[in-house]
Amino acid sequence: MPPKDLMFDKSALIHGASNFLLNKKIYGNILIHKALLNEIEKEAREGLVTAEIALDEVKKLREVADELLVSFEIVGDEDRKYSSVNEALRDYCSVHDCVIVTADEIQKKLSESMSVEVIYLSPEQKALEIEKMFDENTMSVHLKEGTTPKAKKGRPGNWQFVELSSDILTGQDIKRIVNEILSAVSYVKDSFIEIERKGSTIVQLGNYRIVIIRPPLSDGWEITISRPVVRKRLEDYSLNEKLLNRLKEKAEGILIAGSPGMGKTTFAQALAEFYMRMNKVVKTIESPRDMHLPPEITQYSKNYAEVGELHDILFLSRPDYTVYDEMRNDEDFKLYIDLRLAGIGMIGVVHATTPIDAIHRFINRVDIGTIPNILDTIVFIQYGNVAKVYSLDMTVKVPTGLREADLARPVVEVRDLITDKVEYEIYVFGEQTMIVPVGNIVTDSLQKKLENVVNNIIPSASVTYENGEYVITIPKEEIGLYNKKLVSKLKRYEKKHKIKIRVKFSD
Repeated sequence: MPPKDLMFDKSALIHGASNFLLNKKIYGNILIHKALLNEIEKEAREGLVTAEIALDEVKKLREVADELLVSFEIVGDEDRKYSSVNEALRDYCSVHDCVIVTADEIQKKLSESMSVEVIYLSPEQKALEIEKMFDENTMSVHLKEGTTPKAKKGRPGNWQFVELSSDILTGQDIKRIVNEILSAVSYVKDSFIEIERKGSTIVQLGNYRIVIIRPPLSDGWEITISRPVVRKRLEDYSLNEKLLNRLKEKAEGILIAGSPGMGKTTFAQALAEFYMRMNKVVKTIESPRDMHLPPEITQYSKNYAEVGELHDILFLSRPDYTVYDEMRNDEDFKLYIDLRLAGIGMIGVVHATTPIDAIHRFINRVDIGTIPNILDTIVFIQYGNVAKVYSLDMTVKVPTGLREADLARPVVEVRDLITDKVEYEIYVFGEQTMIVPVGNIVTDSLQKKLENVVNNIIPSASVTYENGEYVITIPKEEIGLYNKKLVSKLKRYEKKHKIKIRVKFSD
């Protein structure tokens, strides 16, 4: 009986069809449709990694044909127009009685509906090469053409960069691993190709987030594979009672900030589960989806949503809290702001080297008066723990460091939540939005002079500058020292320097 003619589609090429032939799981003459070759060539020129892998597989199939003594033929009418390449393959096999070889479930069903014979390449579930590179302490693995394989081992903020092997990786080594990863997407649970762009592909393979880069975007093939090392509950962070109560009762505009690899997403994940356990409806927006959450929490991919689609979905589904992971561009911040102003509790994750840098991201995107309505709690993560927490409140006052009472204006006070101390003030001065560190404002010379005058008569009195006036605080037990001589001196100071002085007595 002569061998069958086998028509391979792109999914079969990516799945490593040549291995199925070599292992004698399938046998026959090899057909490649011109329409498929044209599409792969176009995609390869655009820099798509899957097209590069498919082209390499076509070359392997030609070599396998010589080894197995079967024919290799390029077929099809490239002048005829089809709505898709897969339609061209099905049409050809329907006319010429050949067999479609595919790893695509939809292609299989459509071919069967047209009475076209199909060979479905069932997933070969085997241990992946990348899994052997990980142990319980490995955070990420870094593979690049022309270098040795390396890994980050440890915990967020406390890790070492170690060499896994002294063998130099070649481009073919990297491509082999890429091929294995792309093939595994079809059988590893919770796996998908999240993004495929010119020169880059992002894959979620179970717990592994994989970034594949190829020339011309980079100077060589490169794979970065990361996975969560730590999975925490909110209770594991030993949070201050004041912060815990705020998260339970008040916080609805939360920003989680920190440097890359410090554990921001891990904390956001713990916070999402915390609200879920409080019987809140929680959803996430991710790009790519790499948080590992219970089925009760729906995870949306920004990459698959059309413009405005996530707005509509979230407004209609009305979640209590939405976790927005990895906010980067104007579109991300606009969506966060819109949803927050609509009354949806928001938890945003941003890269920032200091807690105040996270607020900087919003300064030029919204009016200063709306910032406290959008953000009320800033959580700064460092080395996997909560290092700083800020709360934001709006008031009208003379900004610290200014003296004239008529300079009063709306001021956003950024307070340390735990100590309740104001650390920054945000206000508009002229046309410039200022973020001023209050603790670093040096006491002016007038205040020092007033202190000298007052302390010469009342040593335990203090002088502070508050809301556009100098406040002299005198202990009640020393009220008798507050005499006419001091009063007259203070009045002269007021008149000479055009300032306001207020005296108060403390217990």
